[in-house]
Amino acid sequence: MAQITASDVNKLRKMTGAGMMDCKKALVEAEGDFDKAQQIIREKGQAVANKRSDREASEGAVLAKSNGNNGAIISLNCETDFVAKNADFVALAEKILDTALENLPADLEALNNLEIDGMKISDKIVEQTGVIGEKLDLKYYDKVSAEQVAAYIHSDNKLATLVGLNKSGIEEQVGKDVAMQVAAMDPVAVNKDQVPQEAIDKELEIGRNQALAEGKPENLVDKIAQGKLGKFFKENTLLSQAFIKDNKTTVEQYLKQADKDLTVTEFKRYSIKQ
Repeated sequence: MAQITASDVNKLRKMTGAGMMDCKKALVEAEGDFDKAQQIIREKGQAVANKRSDREASEGAVLAKSNGNNGAIISLNCETDFVAKNADFVALAEKILDTALENLPADLEALNNLEIDGMKISDKIVEQTGVIGEKLDLKYYDKVSAEQVAAYIHSDNKLATLVGLNKSGIEEQVGKDVAMQVAAMDPVAVNKDQVPQEAIDKELEIGRNQALAEGKPENLVDKIAQGKLGKFFKENTLLSQAFIKDNKTTVEQYLKQADKDLTVTEFKRYSIKQ
């Protein structure tokens, strides 16, 4: 039987994040072989994942980060808020985010196939499922590339945003302010030209139905609906919204104060509580 030292146990613990006793048991079973011990811990994670597959991973951490002209946003989900606030869980989410930002994979599947700690992210999540004891799920990933990208994470790690600007060298606070605007006001698009036709048709239908329900003359119904659509654009498109720090100014006007040609190219917003 291989001699398992405290140093060996600690080494495996650093590699996997598993508890000391779990690491010792895995090393004993693997007869001191670290690769086999890691596999044992991973298999335990898979067993836990299979057992908890029907659980709802509705808590977690939503994080975003920018390196200047690129940004990434991810959501790593778990079952309870207790785990969501755990330092090791948040550290795992941050490690996944850093990998996403460094590689800018095409989609969530591609991100899962990238490696951290010498294994695919999907395998790492399975391993940590066994360590943490809850269902973990890399639920969301997206990215923004622009001349300058700003990121914002709400204080509870439940909501994060990315905003792309069309010019670089802009004061950092400007981008952060607009990213906070996206977080607070949840716009549907940058401007009215980017609002999906389906959403426009829906708003027009709502406007017409409201006008008819209020007994308005039929020959005015379409005009009233168009007026309500205009209000929808003003309240729900980013550049037309009242700026949260000065509601007498629109976001577009705020950007022009920083640079007359400055605008937003795109944004991403994700909340754990959709």
